[in-house]
Amino acid sequence: MRRHSYFTYILASKAGGTLYVGVTNDLVRRTMQHREGSASSFTRRYKVHRLVYFEAHTDVEYAIKREKNIKKWKRAWKIELISKSNPDWHDLLPGLLRSGD
Repeated sequence: MRRHSYFTYILASKAGGTLYVGVTNDLVRRTMQHREGSASSFTRRYKVHRLVYFEAHTDVEYAIKREKNIKKWKRAWKIELISKSNPDWHDLLPGLLRSGD
């Protein structure tokens, strides 16, 4: 049986900028769609393209539940979540492209 991966992720326009929370089964593809402007009118309008945080899950229902919970959080909590694992708010996509994930 093939093991599936699902991702809850956060994009930012810049460090401390506008945030977008989403869920996907292909993080690289979805992030590229956001950058190309084909994924979301919100991310296109506000230029929210930098992948600053993600979590991998094996259960799609849990990934969706996590996305919905994070979306309800206060902005300060989201910033804290990002800053704990990515204090400089680096774009994480180049690392994913190098590793082939």
